[in-house]
Amino acid sequence: MNLRDLVYGLYARRVEGRLDHDQVPKHIGVILDGNRRWAKASGGSPEQGHQAGASKIHELLGWCAETDVEVVTLWMLSTDNLDRPDNELVPLLGIIEGVVRDLAADGRWRVHHVGNMDLLPGRTQSVLKEAEQATHDVGGILVNVAVGYGGRQEIADAVRSLILDAASKGTSFEELAEIVDVDHISEHLYTRGQPDPDLVIRTSGEQRLSGFMLWQSAHSEYYFCEVFWPAFRKVDFLRALRDYAARHRRYGT
Repeated sequence: MNLRDLVYGLYARRVEGRLDHDQVPKHIGVILDGNRRWAKASGGSPEQGHQAGASKIHELLGWCAETDVEVVTLWMLSTDNLDRPDNELVPLLGIIEGVVRDLAADGRWRVHHVGNMDLLPGRTQSVLKEAEQATHDVGGILVNVAVGYGGRQEIADAVRSLILDAASKGTSFEELAEIVDVDHISEHLYTRGQPDPDLVIRTSGEQRLSGFMLWQSAHSEYYFCEVFWPAFRKVDFLRALRDYAARHRRYGT
């Protein structure tokens, strides 16, 4: 261990020691951004960047388990990302499939897919479904893997599901228009039954949501971190939790 690692370790323990676990967010959403830029800066390929980012996920979940986080939503692939050229998209999907398999095999996480399954290739769909089934009864952190996810797409899918559900019960459009409210739509989101994210973290220095959990993040706190996702460290995570704990959430009041 060199001096830099020693100092970093001491600083991380200091930040962790001052963390109030009663103020830890129960649901954290993470926009895993910067894989390609990290690879470019280090002279690697986009695939190497995505692979490095995939490896970081296991570290993050370990940190979450240590700090009593209950739900983590990981944005791995957006609907916009599906338009990337095949020479990048196909390897990326393979990496995502590998991550999901590993999460399911770990035995500590309950895996749940959020996104439009129909937009994904058949093999990816199968991996996601198998992971959900295999971890259905696991009592650990609920890990939402956002693959083929877009916030607008989710709201459109929720409204479509709501209309179809009402039609199956014989409810007319006029009757539905009279009764529909926020709770009705929430019941048809990909994350139905889950708490909304308390904290959304985005790496790479970008300061925007890009469509991530548009409905659920109405009252979320945001933390924008300058480092690229593969370089995200435990101390960066702890700083985000410390920053969150120092805020006073008002929920619009």
